Amino acid sequence: MVNFTLYSRSYCHLCDDLLQALEGLRREYAFTVQVFDIDVDLDNALLAKYDELVPVLFGSRENGIPVLLCHYHLDEAVVRAFLL
Repeated sequence: MVNFTLYSRSYCHLCDDLLQALEGLRREYAFTVQVFDIDVDLDNALLAKYDELVPVLFGSRENGIPVLLCHYHLDEAVVRAFLL
C-alpha cells in the first residue's frame, strides 16, 4: 500500500491541477494507492511550513517515512518511480 499526502488549499488552481493529474495515476494503481488531501489553511503549523510551496506531495509506504516527491506540479516520472 502506498499513501500520498497532498498539502493544498481550496482556492489554488495548481493544487487542483496536481490532484487531477495524481488521480489519473491513482486509477492505474487503484488497489495499492490512497490519496489524502490536507488543506494547509486549516492548520497554522502546516500553513507556516508549506504556505508558499503548495501544492506539496509526499509519498509513503506502509509504516514508512514520508518522502517529498514534488511541489507546484506533479512530477509524473518521480511519482511513477516511487510506485515501483
